[in-house]
Amino acid sequence: MKFVTLNNGLTMPQLGFGVWQVEEDAAVPAVKKALETGYRSIDTAAAYKNESGVGQAIKDSGIPRDDLFITTKVWNEDQGYDNTLKAFNASLEKLGLDYVDMYLIHWPTPAYDDYVDTYKAMEKLYHDGKVKAIGVCNFDTDHLQRIIDECEVKPVVNQVECHPYFAQNELKKFCAEHDIYIEAWSPLMQGKAVLDDDVVKEIAANHDKTPAQVIIRWHMQNNSIVIPKSVTPSRIEENFDVLDFELTTEDMGKINKLDRGERQGPVPSEMNYR
Repeated sequence: MKFVTLNNGLTMPQLGFGVWQVEEDAAVPAVKKALETGYRSIDTAAAYKNESGVGQAIKDSGIPRDDLFITTKVWNEDQGYDNTLKAFNASLEKLGLDYVDMYLIHWPTPAYDDYVDTYKAMEKLYHDGKVKAIGVCNFDTDHLQRIIDECEVKPVVNQVECHPYFAQNELKKFCAEHDIYIEAWSPLMQGKAVLDDDVVKEIAANHDKTPAQVIIRWHMQNNSIVIPKSVTPSRIEENFDVLDFELTTEDMGKINKLDRGERQGPVPSEMNYR
């Protein structure tokens, strides 16, 4: 496994397993399979409604807690200082854990203007030792700048939609300047067009790898954290089998040129759903 060192000194696997859109019952076998395959970083969220399933799989695995990196997130309707503390305790109980490794704000929901208070509650959790790192999801540069200016603890990651058709280059530059890792959700574009891209398929054939493996490797070589999701055992294994090859500089350049600004999910500044 390759690891990254976050800006607070904590190490984190660069390749993790995501469980977005995985039903509670399906989360147990999926996470079990991921852990058996070798994943040690699991990314869930209160909004996914599968924290209990993730917790059950962790418990059943028998893997020492210190060997795991568990992330969850506070949902939009639970933002605000006091609400965030309550939401965290609820997530911790569902996961069956004493602490989580990383706690994130799921969306800034800027129309409500309470993500700073939410983050300050997360700072308390961090200082109290209930979380080892805190960060954000789906934050644009203006949201990030406000956290940097008004809060004490710098976010360790910004988890955002990112794939070759939506490379997030400007956001990546901003985050790199502030020592904040980009963590890619929907790294395979939800299994859509990018997997059928001729450039990606040609590079995959040259390395005797699949298009998905090439894209995951592209994320890693761009110094991003990546959390592919699947409930199919063979694909869980396939997505993990990316540590034995390296894309060339030419490969990386070709994939970098595929960026179309083609976003699949909501625009953060407009996503105010609660």
